[in-house]
Amino acid sequence: MTEASVTAPREFLRHALATLGYRCGKAVRGAPAEFASFKAGPATRTPAEVLAHIGDLLDWARWLAQGIKGGQNRKPLPWDAEVARFFAELRALDDLLASDAPLGNPPEKLFQGPVADALTHTGQLTMLRRLAGASVRGENYFRADIAIGRVGPDQVPPQPENEFD
Repeated sequence: MTEASVTAPREFLRHALATLGYRCGKAVRGAPAEFASFKAGPATRTPAEVLAHIGDLLDWARWLAQGIKGGQNRKPLPWDAEVARFFAELRALDDLLASDAPLGNPPEKLFQGPVADALTHTGQLTMLRRLAGASVRGENYFRADIAIGRVGPDQVPPQPENEFD
C-alpha cells in the first residue's frame, strides 16, 4: 500500500469536515433566538434537535475512527451551547484525523455514514431557516474559501459575488 493510498482518503475526509464546518456554520450563524424551537410540522425535529443530532453524528464518527462502538443521543442544549458543541465535536474529529493515530475504520466508511448524514442535516437546517422566515443566502459553494483544518466558527465570510437569493 502506498503512502498516497493511506493519506489521500484521510485528507479528503478532513476536507469534507471543513466543508461541513463552513456550510453548517453558515446555516446556524445569525439565527434568531426563536429559530431553535421552530417546528415546520407536528412530526418534524426542531432546529435544536437537528443540530444536536449532528453533534451526536460527529461524536459517533470520532468513536468509529477510534475503532470503538459507541455514540449517544443527547437532548438539545440551549442554541448557543449546541452551536459551540457542534464546532467542538467537529474540531475533535478533525484533530484525530490530523494526527498519526491509526483509524479503527476506513475514512470512506466514516464519510458514507456519519459525515454524509451530517451534511444532509445541514441542508435541513438551511431549509428550516427559510421556512422560519430567517433564510440564509444561497451560495456557489464551489467557489467558497474552504480549507482543511478550518473547522471552527472562524470561517472565512462568503464573498458577495458567490451568494445569491
